[in-house]
Amino acid sequence: MWRSLLAVALGGVLGTGARWGIDVLLPHTTPGTLALSTVVVNVAGSFVLGLLVAALWPRPSVPTWFKAGVGTGVLGSFTTFSAVSLNVVASAVEANILATLGALVLSVVLGLLAAWGGLVLGARVAGRSVVQASSIPDGGSDL
Repeated sequence: MWRSLLAVALGGVLGTGARWGIDVLLPHTTPGTLALSTVVVNVAGSFVLGLLVAALWPRPSVPTWFKAGVGTGVLGSFTTFSAVSLNVVASAVEANILATLGALVLSVVLGLLAAWGGLVLGARVAGRSVVQASSIPDGGSDL
């Protein structure tokens, strides 16, 4: 347990740093407009997590602390639902319907498609044709 806690804490530092770096590269321009950096990190994080869950998580040789450190720590701190929520609300308050719909559609739809693509690619890399929910250890509680 302590090893997993330390892995999550260290992973959180790395994921948050990477997230900040992308925010610097793709800054938010005006409040109430679509924040491209938020879409990029959430879609990329969804894809990478899907890939890892399908390709590595089912392997008994992958330790729980690694899964927790990378899944919850790095990717959990890299992606953020709160930023999506804030973008949508800020856009709606400013009556910017295009930005509001853009933030919702891009984040949710592209995020789901990226997660699906990661799962499919990860399953193929691991030599499996399908990812089954039962292949995700602990139902995903250690992600």
